[in-house]
Amino acid sequence: MVKMSSQKRFLKALNLEEPDRIPHFDGVDPKVMNAILPGTSHEDFVEHMDIDAIGSMDKSDSWSYETVDATKKVFRDHWGALVQFGEEVGGHPLEPAIKSEKDLDSYVAPDPDEEWRYDKLKKLVGRFKGDRAIFAHATDVFNIASDWLLGAEKYYEYIITNPDLVDRVNEIVLNYNLGYLRNCIDLGADFAFITGDFAMTKGPLVSPEHTARFLTPALKKQVDLVHGKNIPVLKHTDGKIWKIFDLLVETGIDGIHPIDPIAGMELGEVKKKYGDKLCLAGNVNCGSTLSWGTTEEVRQEVKDCIKKAGYGGGYICMSSNSVHSGVKPENYVAMVEAIREFGRYPLSLD
Repeated sequence: MVKMSSQKRFLKALNLEEPDRIPHFDGVDPKVMNAILPGTSHEDFVEHMDIDAIGSMDKSDSWSYETVDATKKVFRDHWGALVQFGEEVGGHPLEPAIKSEKDLDSYVAPDPDEEWRYDKLKKLVGRFKGDRAIFAHATDVFNIASDWLLGAEKYYEYIITNPDLVDRVNEIVLNYNLGYLRNCIDLGADFAFITGDFAMTKGPLVSPEHTARFLTPALKKQVDLVHGKNIPVLKHTDGKIWKIFDLLVETGIDGIHPIDPIAGMELGEVKKKYGDKLCLAGNVNCGSTLSWGTTEEVRQEVKDCIKKAGYGGGYICMSSNSVHSGVKPENYVAMVEAIREFGRYPLSLD
């Protein structure tokens, strides 16, 4: 098979087709990147490892932060929530932006049309367009509304006691996300990557009925917007999603990530049930295998994942969440090398 560009390879997989080989991308922690390629930038690391996709992450690249306590690394983000940063990449919300319905009446949402939000994406488009698949990343409405605007405890309480308030908060975030995604796509993004968990290890965060009422409608509106721009959508959610899997499919998403093995999401079973509807992205275990396993164990798990999900296309081999700071650098390298070794079409792993 003729070698494809990373962009074409990735988009063919999202379209449930067989490219020249199984594509790969992952969120790689800077500690892992610098252990593999000291002093590297994200962009240079992607080229060094020949990763098939790259994108601008909304929280780090397009959200603004006002310093509240520099010593404690506490900031107020553009939603109005207090966020504390530690040694890891992501921040943790300490205090939500909206504490009462009165706060909501005077709440002013961030403006998705501010041009500075797209500085990183413009650089990526200028460097990689037509070569690697460039994604527009957005955090899902449910996760921002629950964790940043209302706080998870109040969000879940209001689902029962004040559903209209939940609808109002969801709408605020949805309008921002729609504007943000639209702008990203107009600037040249090749696909949308919408992240945010709908489930945990034991099952959905809210019941399937409440998922259908409060979570998936906003996701569907984002998917509809992106599809209206003729590009696909990859949705991330950790956790045991069997009870809400059909609801996710009904939103029109093109792919699902990461098919969480710790939560009992067996890749072969997902391929059998949903492989004709969705591109599957995952699910090399980022805990036991990538963090504590040997390079040979990594190679075997990659091979097993490809055997389970690679035949017929529609598979992107990735970690089961991200290449976090606890992943052994040599294991990530072994993972990428194994994808290249075992993932060439036509597959012959039987």
